[in-house]
Amino acid sequence: MDIKHLQYFLEVARLNSFSRAAEELFITQPTISKMIKNLEEELGVVLFDRSRKQLALTDAGRIILEHAKLVDHAMKNLSTDLDNLFGLKKGHIRIGLPPIFDANDFLKIVGKFHEKYPGITFQLVEDGSKKIEEAVQNNLLDVGIVVLPTKLELFDYFSILEEDLKLILPDSHPLADREEVNLVELAQESFILFNKDFALNDRIILSCNTLGFQPVIISESSQQNFIKEMVSYELGIALLPESISHDLPENVKSIKVVNPTISWHLAIIWSKEQYLSYAAKEWLHFIKQELVAK
Repeated sequence: MDIKHLQYFLEVARLNSFSRAAEELFITQPTISKMIKNLEEELGVVLFDRSRKQLALTDAGRIILEHAKLVDHAMKNLSTDLDNLFGLKKGHIRIGLPPIFDANDFLKIVGKFHEKYPGITFQLVEDGSKKIEEAVQNNLLDVGIVVLPTKLELFDYFSILEEDLKLILPDSHPLADREEVNLVELAQESFILFNKDFALNDRIILSCNTLGFQPVIISESSQQNFIKEMVSYELGIALLPESISHDLPENVKSIKVVNPTISWHLAIIWSKEQYLSYAAKEWLHFIKQELVAK
């Protein structure tokens, strides 16, 4: 039995389609159909019920699927271990980043790491903390930058940044000349928030609820620049991390929020359950050293 047979079988099972699996694997449909047929003949079982409109696994197919997943996982771990033997001459690291994160310092560290290990490639995925946690848990990302608190039963982590949120508002707003604003004074304002995939959304709403009001949310976005532009057109106010509250449109100001201040705490997480490649471990060690040295 060839490992490729199992990998093709996994792809067909995942997509419930020979044609879509063939497209994903960049092979022809007759090729993948023949591979699956060969596998069925070798095992002496039928893996897929082809009589229905929708392709479905047979009982035997479901059993084979679970074993095929284990074999595929073991082969991936073997590949990772072999990379280790090459002394980090090659490898790939998948990192989740929040779009609200000022990535300048982070990318400088990526550049230094690449200079030291030019054979290691990076995949950088922008998403909210909740989606990043989900992707790390499901082994779609190796590490991710998220807003604390995180799920300590699932992830290990170390802190990289803690800062307060600033009030972002048009310079024509009645509060624009203030040096600081009490959070409760925003009870009647229209809020522009990051969408619900972002932990910051929950943090802001909870802080407002604690003071006895539910913020009026007129819009949500996943892009910090779009939020800043909406504020510049006087559509509402926003609360953004201090590190991204400097590069604002000309008619937009940032002001300190007090009573209470709202802070966000960023950390790098990785799964306690998933295998972490040697390249990813070295990356975590490297970035921790760089942050300590700052």
